[in-house]
Amino acid sequence: MRILIIEDDNQVASFIRKGLIESGWNVDVADNGKDGLFLAATERYDALIVDRMLPGVDGLTVIRTLRASENKTPALVLSALGEVDDRVQGLKAGGDDYLVKPFAFSELVARLEALVRRSRSAGEAPVTVLEVGDLKMDLLRREVYRSGRKIELQPREFQLLEFLMRHAGQVVTRTMLLEGVWNYHFDPQTNVIDVHVSRLRAKIDRDFPTPLLHTVRGAGYRLDTTA
Repeated sequence: MRILIIEDDNQVASFIRKGLIESGWNVDVADNGKDGLFLAATERYDALIVDRMLPGVDGLTVIRTLRASENKTPALVLSALGEVDDRVQGLKAGGDDYLVKPFAFSELVARLEALVRRSRSAGEAPVTVLEVGDLKMDLLRREVYRSGRKIELQPREFQLLEFLMRHAGQVVTRTMLLEGVWNYHFDPQTNVIDVHVSRLRAKIDRDFPTPLLHTVRGAGYRLDTTA
């Protein structure tokens, strides 16, 4: 599952992100309402975790704006405000659940899973398999195959490939990869992307007649079946 955390407290965001990734989920993080709203409106997520008190655009405004645009992604509101009126305001704004800080991580996960289950039962079937040519990624089993041959990937390689497959046919820039896969909102000035792309290319293209992962000189990378 893919989750977006909109939380300006770096310690809280890092704690949630680390736990969800260890549980096998893909996680994006925004530390303010404006960026969080943009990501939630332009990317596809299974659920949102939205802090109520955010700089700039507050969490309830983020949710109201999404609901006004017919975006029905389940949203779990996080807040230190725990009175009945506060919870009612969060739900009336379009939140699907409300969790008061401090909270137990196990409860957060249970609530997220319940939101996703309800959303899936009420809507269309979720995408659980990605395919580009003869490359297939099973998101539930977290397995990758090419021409029926299983390809073993490290967690970060899996995240990188999933991001590329979700943007198949598009040029994916280094900035997009830093933000979408590594959650860096700055350039760390390292070759971390080059190293992981090289390892991934060796695994999904080696010994296959048609390369799928292409370098677009001066721009980034593209995953598709064309040369």
